Amino acid sequence: MSDFAQLLEPEIPRLRRYARALTRDVTRADDLVQSCLARAIAKQHLWQPDTDLRAWLFTILHNQHVNDVRRSVHEGVRVAIEEMAPVLIVQPNALAALQLRDLEAAIAKLPQEQRQVILLVGLEGMRYEEVALILGIPVGTVRSRLSRGREQLRRLMDMGDADPLTVTISIQQSEGLKPAAASPHRRAA
Repeated sequence: MSDFAQLLEPEIPRLRRYARALTRDVTRADDLVQSCLARAIAKQHLWQPDTDLRAWLFTILHNQHVNDVRRSVHEGVRVAIEEMAPVLIVQPNALAALQLRDLEAAIAKLPQEQRQVILLVGLEGMRYEEVALILGIPVGTVRSRLSRGREQLRRLMDMGDADPLTVTISIQQSEGLKPAAASPHRRAA
């Protein structure tokens, strides 16, 4: 295994988690991650060893997702009922599963710009500066989109003043899932 491949390997779970949250489809998410990794390996000569590999990979994944969405708009998307069956089945721990489903549905209703920031900060535990680098936007725009996205999630889920990202982490923990390393503040020191 090459040195570059060894650097990529620990980032794969994070890429998969973000891709699944973006696509809401396990198969499409795995395809997206595979495309991202193939592109990263093909373009490894463009990565600067003293820079953040995680941010570079998330940028590739983000751009690949944008390209896939644009392509699907032109081609049209079809969903087989077999693919939807797992979503239609009630889980044993129904309350937590329903809360998670409602949160997922609310996140899906957000504008893409807000959804991307919410997922990178809330799900991946990234700092604002990292998110700004990945999405190619100023840090102030990240903060603004995050604030508007959280407020919209509160309204969509009738949560009042509760923080939807904190609710997400507590639901994940009740389901036995390991949330991304999170801190209450994502700002750099």
